[in-house]
Amino acid sequence: MVRDLCGGQLEGAEIGSTEIAFTPEKIRGGIHTADTKTAGSVCLLMQVSMPCVLFAASPSELRLKGGTNAEMAPQIDYTMMVFKPIVEKFGFKFNCDIKMRGYYPKGGGEVLVQMSPVKQLSPINLTDRGSVTKIYGRAFVAGVLPFKVAKDMAAAAVRCIRKEIRDLYVNIQPVQEPRDQAFGNGSGIIIVAETSTGCLFAGSALGKRGVNADKVGIEAAEVLLANLRHGGTVDEYLQDQLIIFMALANGISRIKTGPVTLHTQTAIHFAEQLAKAKFTVKKSEDEEDASKDTYIIECEGVGMTNPYL
Repeated sequence: MVRDLCGGQLEGAEIGSTEIAFTPEKIRGGIHTADTKTAGSVCLLMQVSMPCVLFAASPSELRLKGGTNAEMAPQIDYTMMVFKPIVEKFGFKFNCDIKMRGYYPKGGGEVLVQMSPVKQLSPINLTDRGSVTKIYGRAFVAGVLPFKVAKDMAAAAVRCIRKEIRDLYVNIQPVQEPRDQAFGNGSGIIIVAETSTGCLFAGSALGKRGVNADKVGIEAAEVLLANLRHGGTVDEYLQDQLIIFMALANGISRIKTGPVTLHTQTAIHFAEQLAKAKFTVKKSEDEEDASKDTYIIECEGVGMTNPYL
């Protein structure tokens, strides 16, 4: 996809290859289509293309096809509800229109992402977590699955959260995806917690054959609760997705996190190697974090400048 975005040369990008050579050219705006032809995640296509098209010569429209709610990748609802509002703090906006939802194993989903290029990205400072003010979400079924599954996931998740957080109304909507907006069968849930300072955390899970709906709801609730315990300002999934933007931004960015994931360590490694950004990761010194596994990831961004603007 990135080769096509910039009309570059790519060698060795095939199954069984142990080495690739990529020679990028000028990043082009305009309409680009990328199709995984499977339930491969459209959100991962978005992750890889977004930093590129921010530095294109003109606005871009990305037509991304594959799975929208798939394992081992952010669900599109996470991308929209958590990733989008936070990443836009770097000083850009994007539009994402879900044309069709797609699930494992068929895929068939499609999203349309529109964004304009920027001259530079602004650094971010996410170090003040605030207190949790709202918890909301959606539990969905698509295709042949009965609506009761969505209701059961939502109810089980609410019960699980109530045990730990008693003073907040938890609003999880059960949803039957419209037939014309979902391809194939699927179910899942995402629950988002919002804080007084605008931080967003999520827990999500997907239904699987033979797994009871209550269990799926509880899994999502437990992931959310775990991410509210560590005292960071981002959840474990947003952590690594912000690294590339911190590396490219003009100035010093800081985020407070829970335990630093292997994904994040990997992203930092390559951002330092390829973009020459400088990162430091240290234990948070705030008193309220003393008993917790809380870290500050700081980055001196390279101040990437769009040559075409």
